[in-house]
Amino acid sequence: MKTVLTVAGSDCSGGAGIQADIKTIAAHGHYAMSAVTALTAQNTTGVYGISEVDADFLTKQLDCIFTDIFPDAVKIGMVSDKPLIHAIASSLKKYGAKNIVLDPVMVSTSGSRLMTEDAADLLIKELMPLADIITPNLTEAEVLSGIEIKSKNDAQKAAEIIAGDIDCAVLIKGGHSLGEADDLLYTDNVPLWIEGKRIDNPNTHGTGCTLSSAIACRLAEGMPVAEAVKAAKEYITGAIAAQLDLGKGRGPLDHLWKNNNQ
Repeated sequence: MKTVLTVAGSDCSGGAGIQADIKTIAAHGHYAMSAVTALTAQNTTGVYGISEVDADFLTKQLDCIFTDIFPDAVKIGMVSDKPLIHAIASSLKKYGAKNIVLDPVMVSTSGSRLMTEDAADLLIKELMPLADIITPNLTEAEVLSGIEIKSKNDAQKAAEIIAGDIDCAVLIKGGHSLGEADDLLYTDNVPLWIEGKRIDNPNTHGTGCTLSSAIACRLAEGMPVAEAVKAAKEYITGAIAAQLDLGKGRGPLDHLWKNNNQ
């Protein structure tokens, strides 16, 4: 059995963060482990409180995991504090972590910044270079590249800039905002548009968390990056298409859609 570690914040309503990651990992038939960076009070209608963990305690969580059940892949999600970013980077280097997927939760799809500029700079300089692939949304890709993305050509230019600066594969999510449900993977200096089917479903809470965890699962299995991303996109497309409808706001995905369809 493959083992996958998620380092992220919790979502008490179960749709995003650690909870979505664990569901995704389990749905792929792998063993899930977690190091919690923050507790959040949230549901489908919004986030109502965040309590970050102490950096030393996060390091202890990571020590316990890496010295006992070494992960075949690592997914990193919400981490907005400089000491936490440093703690994660130090642990990943100390233990030689592999197959690292970083979902840079820097800017929301609405454009709101989710971390300070100082923390974002540290994330870029210290943590992103350790990743095998990062998965920014369009607004995050604009921040990382320094250019405005209004077309597919812009997205390709942004991906090239980011990959050159950070030296890892880049998956820019949010092709639907450019008119289609396609995502751009830039790896080995080659842009690859991964086609997706547009689905009429407003319930997409936790989509980014789920996608990055699914990629980590496929990398743990030994898939090349491009194949891992394609498989993860297929999984998340099915999770959205299952049309789960829970909560009063933007609801969660059906992470177990494959099991439910058997």
